[in-house]
Amino acid sequence: MADPTEAAPGSVEDEKTERINDAELALKGINMLLNNGFKESDELFRTYRNHSPLMSFGASFVSFLNAMMTFEEEKMQMAFEDLKATERLCESENTGVIETIKNKIKRSMDSQRSGVAAVDRLQRQIIIADCQVYLAVLSFIKQELSSYIKGGWILRKAWKMYNKCYSDITHLQEGNRRRASEQQATPTSSLSSSDLSHHSRSSSPGPSPSQRLDGVSPEALDRLKGSVSFGYGLFHLCISMVPPHLLKIVNLLGFPGDRHQGLSALTYASESKDMKAPLATLALLWYHTVVQPFFALDGTDTQAGLMEAKSILRQRESIYPNSSLFMFFKGRVQRLECQISSALTSFRDALDLASDQREIQHVCLYEIGWCSMIELNYREAYRAFERLKTESRWSQCYYAYLTGVCQGATGDLEGAISVFKDVQRLFKRKNNQIELFSMKRAEKLRSTSLSKELCILSVIEILYLWKALANCSTPKLQAMTQVLQGIEDASSAGLKNLLLGAINKCLNNTKDAIQYFHLAARDEVGRLSNSYVQPYSCYELGCVLLNAPESVGRGRMLMLQAKEDYAGYDFENRLHVRIHSALASMRAEAQP
Repeated sequence: MADPTEAAPGSVEDEKTERINDAELALKGINMLLNNGFKESDELFRTYRNHSPLMSFGASFVSFLNAMMTFEEEKMQMAFEDLKATERLCESENTGVIETIKNKIKRSMDSQRSGVAAVDRLQRQIIIADCQVYLAVLSFIKQELSSYIKGGWILRKAWKMYNKCYSDITHLQEGNRRRASEQQATPTSSLSSSDLSHHSRSSSPGPSPSQRLDGVSPEALDRLKGSVSFGYGLFHLCISMVPPHLLKIVNLLGFPGDRHQGLSALTYASESKDMKAPLATLALLWYHTVVQPFFALDGTDTQAGLMEAKSILRQRESIYPNSSLFMFFKGRVQRLECQISSALTSFRDALDLASDQREIQHVCLYEIGWCSMIELNYREAYRAFERLKTESRWSQCYYAYLTGVCQGATGDLEGAISVFKDVQRLFKRKNNQIELFSMKRAEKLRSTSLSKELCILSVIEILYLWKALANCSTPKLQAMTQVLQGIEDASSAGLKNLLLGAINKCLNNTKDAIQYFHLAARDEVGRLSNSYVQPYSCYELGCVLLNAPESVGRGRMLMLQAKEDYAGYDFENRLHVRIHSALASMRAEAQP
């Protein structure tokens, strides 16, 4: 593991006489973090915490990340205090910096020093905005109405700062480029003798070629632009994924939601030399391999964005050779490419690499469980989810449900019933869609004549709802079809037809898929126990019909029907996001 003092030897006292490059050191610390050097990174930032606002923010970020990975109350409180300390550090000198700039201008001091102060001021404002975002996240985790209101207000302030800094830095960059082009457009031969004399005097002892008249180097501005682009881009990207019925409220708060602008800003940040460049890279990988396939954004299938993700992984492979997170995303790409065996190897390697990082281990275990379900290896899936049920603090209710259906799918029905009883006991978050669904499903399976086939149906249902059927091989899909066709339970008829339609859609059996979706959409018997089946069937049928030019109108009508005619069903927001994306994609394609 890299030595945290390697780039900046000596004690903190020594650094008072020997300046360090805090931007480079901060980036080094984040790279340590991503190469599984969590402790070394924490030590580095703690050592230089009081050296500069940037290093203080690095220490607070590591503290915040630690809180997010454990959800322990003590660590969350520590993160809160660290972030507030960094915020105070930046705010205490912010006013002083502005006054200093004004005084320097009044005294006609050289522009270079005022430019450096301007860079420092912008850096502090960006750090304050970053701290506010993380404080808002800590507030949201409390899941109380007052916390949501407080968090929303903090986010609004953060967005205003991001937007202002992004605009200011962009204008400074444009000014630098304009001056550079003007200087290049004025050849020396066209200058008069007095101009030449002035030119030689001003150029020889003055700033280096990378400096401009305001004293701000293009390199410094590029790094600052990368710094602000991370928060600016994440805001755009996350708001663009808000369920449509909440968009009006979000827009009233003044938040934007341009997905393409968000991706562009994150790409810029990922290629910069700022400490948040690696984090922007992870955000892009998260979007391309998790969010876009899950929500079917831009109306595309699960293959969309894979080329971008693979390119990012290739470019960063040499920088993060031992990163459990990058190995995790490699597994995500392989899973989406239906290379399930390779994906399992990557997730297991990531699990081993994350030996000291419990929450990263849990994410890897989750994917191992999912890949095992995709392979219909119910025993391995059961083992992964059982460990998560015991160890994870995120949603033991959900993990208990997954454990139960996988255990039942192996044939151990008594064990499954026992676990389904645990689901009821572990149900804590009544406003959480996933936990509510898990509790209702476990209750239904306990009250019926449980069979191995009904547990397998429940596994297939989970694969469908999380859009993982497309990752299954043809033989596995055919095996699922055989099991489903043998189920005679009347209350599950609509669900069975929806799943058969989805499987046939994956197998490109369009005619059969349409027939099954029609049957599912007309199901009234199971409407109470499977409330989402009808709207989802309308959506799926609409998706199939949109692919044929002669049935586009009918497909669009079914999409709108799914959106407007049904309410109060499981995973309603999830479907609304997908419908919104599909219709937006249609409109974009219709434009000349």
